[in-house]
Amino acid sequence: MTSPTPTKFSPPIESRDQLIASFAQGEKPVADWRIGTEHEKFVYALSDHHAPSYDEPGGIRDLLKALEGYGWKPVIENGHVIALTGADGSVSLEPAGQFELSGAPLDNLHETCAETGRHLEQVKAIGAKFGIGFLGLGMWPDKTRDELPRMPKGRYGIMLRHMPRVGSMGLDMMLRTCTIQVNLDYETEADMAKKFRVGLALQPLATALFANSPFTEGKPNGMLSYRSHIWSDTDPARTGMLPFVFEDGFGYERYADYALDVPMYFVYRDGKYIDAAGLSFRDFLEGKLAVLPGEKPTLDDWTDHLSTAFPEVRLKTFLEMRGADGGPWNRICALPAFWVGLLYDGGALDAAWDMVKDWTIEERQRLRDAVPRLGLDAPIAGGRTLRDIAGRVLDISSAGLSARNRMNASGSNETGFLDPLREVVRSGKVPAQLLLDKYHGVWGGDVSKVYEELRF
Repeated sequence: MTSPTPTKFSPPIESRDQLIASFAQGEKPVADWRIGTEHEKFVYALSDHHAPSYDEPGGIRDLLKALEGYGWKPVIENGHVIALTGADGSVSLEPAGQFELSGAPLDNLHETCAETGRHLEQVKAIGAKFGIGFLGLGMWPDKTRDELPRMPKGRYGIMLRHMPRVGSMGLDMMLRTCTIQVNLDYETEADMAKKFRVGLALQPLATALFANSPFTEGKPNGMLSYRSHIWSDTDPARTGMLPFVFEDGFGYERYADYALDVPMYFVYRDGKYIDAAGLSFRDFLEGKLAVLPGEKPTLDDWTDHLSTAFPEVRLKTFLEMRGADGGPWNRICALPAFWVGLLYDGGALDAAWDMVKDWTIEERQRLRDAVPRLGLDAPIAGGRTLRDIAGRVLDISSAGLSARNRMNASGSNETGFLDPLREVVRSGKVPAQLLLDKYHGVWGGDVSKVYEELRF
């Protein structure tokens, strides 16, 4: 949820056609396709597991400042360091201080996993200095909303005020969750549409395989991915499975119309966020935005606005896969492997589409609704469950990675990054179920043991 750094000059938008054309600017030849991996983690004090505030000694600000020693450059907002930029992308803050690495666009999974390793080595070294740990989980296992700090970022203040008006769990999404995401390229409008459809249809499988948020406020919450459940009542105007993506003729224009109908959050001007929550970008296009009368948007405003829609797959000038819970380092590498294998090889993409193309809107929605609670036992078309197809989907992904033939220095291709997911299918238990087994077993009902289990 970090706002892009505005360009020095962003041209004004004169017509709706410019909005549509912005997606075409993301088209790239296959040779230029890259992988951008984003992952969030919870920050906590080793002494008592509290979530450190921005200002406290050894807190979030000090962590960011210490990272500058590794060559990261600070991003300042109203006098506060709120992000860092560097060769490995950017480090940013989620609303309650969750640390996020938005990785650089890289050629292969060996590079993206090495990038993840560098980042984790840096934060662990700094954490040791300040008595801070980092937790790979999809939701805070024991914190109430009131126990969590707020970061000094202008857009978050606007969102925190607006969320309770449109859903019961938006504040939980902002304050209590972490995710892993991957950003992927497309060659043409048709290629984008096909990848979008496969990504949406199989996003619940990714949610199940990565389900890792079974605890709320110290107890089991009845879900395997409570993080995914939270999205079901965050803000219906900007979330969901987007049935129109599967309609004939879907492309850039239809997604632009969807985004135009998503209510605004803010406008960024002169280093400040102007509250535009609930207002219409269509009015903005006509110079009729109440908070900026007579002014029309720029392409930077459109880019910012696109970042405030939160469907299961999101289009910018690339596609974002958004269904996975946060987790430990090997699953950070597994998530991009899963999607790169499915979407970056033509044969794999065709095979994946053949598996899901006959699912109805109702079947896809039922699957999305069931997967937070049932995981791999969630029902799919034909009286089957996700468990019945998970191995086959991983085989398709593995074949796609093999076809890419990206080798590391040891001569290994990218298929090994799928091993954590193979283990889920082999064991029959998603990560949350393994945690619940320990909670009811060796942990003796003490959820604080998760800090030892999943500390980076």
